[in-house]
Amino acid sequence: MAEMGIEERDDDAIEADHRASRLAAAREYEPNAHLDEELRLRLTGPDTEGGALRFQWGDALLDPVERAVSAAARTPVQLELTGLSAGSTVIHARPVTAHAMDEAVLDVPAASATNTGMQTFTRLLDALESEEDVQEWSRLFDSVDAVARALDKYALNLDVTWYDANGGVRSARLSERGRHFVARLRETRPRDQELTISGRITELRESGWVKVKTGTAKNAPAYDVHFEEPETLLRMRPGLGDNVHFRVRFRQSLDAVGIARATEYTYLGPAAEQVSLPLD
Repeated sequence: MAEMGIEERDDDAIEADHRASRLAAAREYEPNAHLDEELRLRLTGPDTEGGALRFQWGDALLDPVERAVSAAARTPVQLELTGLSAGSTVIHARPVTAHAMDEAVLDVPAASATNTGMQTFTRLLDALESEEDVQEWSRLFDSVDAVARALDKYALNLDVTWYDANGGVRSARLSERGRHFVARLRETRPRDQELTISGRITELRESGWVKVKTGTAKNAPAYDVHFEEPETLLRMRPGLGDNVHFRVRFRQSLDAVGIARATEYTYLGPAAEQVSLPLD
């Protein structure tokens, strides 16, 4: 088609042109006119043909979508359901705008926080579906992971389409391929580092745990040190308030996005002298 001089365009671009034309016509009469923002979530799967939303789907999916958009916008975003339609299950939603909460405010800003969040959210979904690096969106990962887990649980695929106030259209998809990629990113790997913790004992447990506080201030860091062999701790005959210098293995379990999912401090032996702890 390109050699004939005909440009190939996707459905989003075609629909965006139509919406932009409607907006331009409206602004001939009202310069501040804008289109309504709308979010459409299309669920496909074995139980979606009736165009109905099961309560368990809504509980599992809609809240993490709202949290992901809020994280992307870096400000709380509220969405509200406006309707359902067939064509599998299509959920229609919109942002809770200022004029919905305060009737004195008549206009919606064209560049809303929801639009900012949706643009970022859909870019992340595109990256997941294409199995690309997503570390720049790490703050959104837990919310998107929750969406992916819910889709897996109910054997659903998700298509997202966002209609902004200026006529733009942005769509993305999270299918089985994207969900499998999320699951791989969720897997953790350990990263070990040897440290010295110096401070006083503030808590003891016979099961082999010692809490060491590194300073006298109320907000001074405190670390739970685990003794793999509790007998080692008992032979030390420690007491509350004792000053100690421990060599420990600091282990972080990191997922593929770089998020620490677990941390632990394991006793390795006594330290000869106090060394500052290289941790924030």
